[in-house]
Parts: sequence; structure tokens; C-alpha cells
Amino acid sequence: MPPAPLPRWGCVGCETVGPPTWLADGMEVLSVFDMLKIGVGPSSSHTLGPWRAIQRWLRELGTDLGGAGGLGPVDHVRVDLYGSLALTGKGHATDQAISLALLGHDPETVDVEAIAKIVQALGLQQLLLLPGATVPIAFDPQSDIVFHRDRRLPGHANAMRCTATVGTRSLSSVYFSVGGGFVVREDELVGQELTRPGSTAGRPTLPYPTQVPADLRSHCHRLDCCIADVVASNEAAWRSPEEVGEGLDRIWQVMLTAAHRGCHTDGTLPGDLGVHRRAAPLARRLLGDGSNARSGDSPEAWMAAIRASQPDFGQKLQWISTFAMAVNEENANLGRVVTAPTNGAAGVIPAVLLYLLCLSDEPPSHDDAPAVVRSFLLVAGEVGTLFKKGATISAAMGGCMAEVGVSSAMAAAALSEVMGGTMDQALMAAEIAMEHHLGMTCDPVSGLVQVPCIERNTMGAVKAINAAELALASDPALARVTLDEVINTMRDTAESMSDRFKETSQGGLAVNVSVRVPEC
Repeated sequence: MPPAPLPRWGCVGCETVGPPTWLADGMEVLSVFDMLKIGVGPSSSHTLGPWRAIQRWLRELGTDLGGAGGLGPVDHVRVDLYGSLALTGKGHATDQAISLALLGHDPETVDVEAIAKIVQALGLQQLLLLPGATVPIAFDPQSDIVFHRDRRLPGHANAMRCTATVGTRSLSSVYFSVGGGFVVREDELVGQELTRPGSTAGRPTLPYPTQVPADLRSHCHRLDCCIADVVASNEAAWRSPEEVGEGLDRIWQVMLTAAHRGCHTDGTLPGDLGVHRRAAPLARRLLGDGSNARSGDSPEAWMAAIRASQPDFGQKLQWISTFAMAVNEENANLGRVVTAPTNGAAGVIPAVLLYLLCLSDEPPSHDDAPAVVRSFLLVAGEVGTLFKKGATISAAMGGCMAEVGVSSAMAAAALSEVMGGTMDQALMAAEIAMEHHLGMTCDPVSGLVQVPCIERNTMGAVKAINAAELALASDPALARVTLDEVINTMRDTAESMSDRFKETSQGGLAVNVSVRVPEC
């Protein structure tokens, strides 16, 4: 057992807009809250990442200008986008995220209902009041946010250059959005890596550091405990158990709210594809007539109505798909979701959790459910860190296997453990889920996170549940493939894939599905 009692829940709210952070022995330091971040859709790498990059740039720019004077001396700003950020940035609302960040809004707190009006007002007025400044400057999003669709900067497919004019000086910084809302500056990323060391500033020394699945397996065997307990001990290096519990609860509430809202909202998603929202009609059909009265106004009453409906096997499959679609329809509509590990894969983990709570044969009791959800999120987040450390969670680097594939593996491991599986069975479940996502391309039609992205979340959720059930019925000692080997294979596959299939909209369905007016 551990040398001291393991706190039940660990840490929350770590700042992740800086470089990757590593211990002296080469192990990267990541919290589960680095993998599960609250943000605004439709993309963690193309929306949340650029948003955080601008926030970081403004802070660093203020420091460069002397701190006390803030951003007052700035005369003009310009943002240039390259690679995948340029090719699919319009469809991913990159320009809107940049505008909102320059105006001082934060993705965790901005009123998502007001985003369209805020962006529209900036376009009409063409005046920008930078955070901390007192005098607005001229800024036209149409000309001051530039999409270089024919250029890619060395280092990463998602690149952006931020430039401020201060008198006769031009101050410029390059940032890379490396997936899942993570951002690194040019001097923190060397070459074409998917992951590489950076500063260790501000990160604790973890009692049980993990770089590869074998490390996690070793800790669990040595301590004779489950994955969630090891992760909880590591999270305690940041914050108190109470703070972590509250943070995990908040993440779940954002996930649940997105699913509930998506299952009660009709209409058409933004963009030229004219995609109709399907989750709400499906949910109404599954619950039957009078579903609004039966599900009530709250997510909790809605979940109770689903449990009470006693769906059969086919209806359960439809509900799982409906949950996932609901979240990703919200994501596509610039709604608030949780990167898990990305926005494009935000629906998988909520769908699997709702399956557990509402549809499984032995759902946790009302009293046990909060602790079960926390354990689920701890395990899912930790498995996500293993993929980020060993391969990538960026579709621009690894295709959709880096998003929906990773999310499915995260959910499979978590579901296996909270359903009573051993640590080895949980890691086996993650391996099974990813093994059958290897090579999946990222080919958003018209650069929008809608087709095929929304439906892919439904497939990822179903695969996660299937993988967990297979692992729970298996002996991991007889498995011929390990999670370590699958992560290495994923990395090799990502490096071998053509860029056409890595979130560029230049291959796959993106070039074979007709659209009326391409946005990108």
C-alpha cells in the first residue's frame, strides 16, 4: 500500500497555455485537468488553442512593454495563421476566437449566447480595446487576421504569428496550437516533434510520475491500488482534495449541461453545409410523447426519465449515439464543452458516462454516483496524458485517431475501472479502443467540425463501451498487444500519414462530399 493514505481526489485548475512541462528525469508533468479543460467549441486546437495563445501573447507583450503601462503603447495588432489553422480556420471559428481573446474574453466564462453579437460588433466598428488599454485602436478582423493557406511554418501544422506595432517597433511572436488547447511558443518547440521537453517552471514533483503505461502499471502493482488512487495522489501535489472534487464536479456539470442542452435544441448548425441537429428529435422519439414533461427542466430530471423508460438494447445504442451527438452539436454551435481530450471528441466521454449512469445494467446509486463520476474522470484524464506524452492528441498531427481514438481509449479505461475491473483490464480496454481507431483520418467537410466529426463521436462512444466489456471479460495476461505498443504504433502511424488526412480538408470526405460554397 502507499506510504501514506491516498487522498480521494487531487488537483484542479492548472494553467496550460504555456509549454510542456517536464521533470528533471524526463517525465512530463501533466494533470488530468490539463486533459479535461472547459472551453468553447468547435475545436480545441483551432478555437481554444488560438484563444489561449492570444491571451498568453498579450500577457507576454505587456511584460515586454514594461508591465506598468500595460498595452497602452500598442498602435496596431495583426495575427497571421499558417498550415491547418489557415486551411480550416474559418470553419473552426479561429478568427472569432482570436477576436474574442483580443477583446479580453475568456473561453470558460464568455457568454456563449452573445459570441455572434460580440464578433459582429467588432467587425462593424473595427475598433479594438485591448485588455488593460484605455484607448481603442483600429482593427479589422477581415484584414488583420490573415489566413496563409499556402504556407506552413516549421515546427507544427497549427502555427500563428502575433505581431504588435509600437511606434516604429514591430514585436512578433510565433505560437503553435499543439492539440487539446495546449499552446507552445516557437522557442519551446524544436523541430517536427509531436511532444518534446519544455520548462518545468510552476509544476510540482509528483509522487508517482508516469510517462508511459508501464510506469502507471508499476505504481498500481507496487501500491496495490487502482488507477484513480494513483492519479489522486499525483493531483494532490497541486491542490487540496476538496478543490479537486469541486473541479471534477464542475467538469461533469459542463458535460451534462451540454448533453442536456443538445438533446433539447433543434435547428441547423452554422456554416454552408446546412447540417440539421438530430439529437433533440432522437431524444424526443426515444422518450416518447410528453417527453418534455417527463424529463422536466433539469438535467437530473431528464436523466431520471431516461432511466425510468427502461430502454431495450437497440434503444440504448440510440441513446448513446444521441448523447454524443448532442454534445458535439453544441460544440459545433460554439457552445461550452469540455476538451476530452479535444473539442472535436468532446462527446465520447459524456456519452459513456451517461450510459453508465442511465443505461447500464447496474448503474451506481444516487449516493455513489458523484464518487463514481470523479473516479471515471481521474482515470480518463490520466490515460489521456499517456497518449499526449507518447504520441499526440492533435488531429493536425495524427488525424482523428488522435481525437476520437484517444477519447474512446480514455472512456474505455475509465468505464472498465469503475465497473470493477482491475488496473490491467482498464489499460487493456484503452488498448482495444485505440487499436481499432488506428489510422483514422481527420477530414472535416468544408473545414467544419460537423461532417463526419459529430457521428464519429457516436462510434467512439460505442467502441469504448464495447472495449470495456471485452476487457472485463478477458484475462489481460493473455493479451498479445499492450497499451504501450499501441501508443507507439499510433505515433508511428501519425508520422507516416499524409498531411491531406490531418485536419487540412484536403483529403478524404472533405474532397468527395459536395458543398455549395466552400468556406476555406
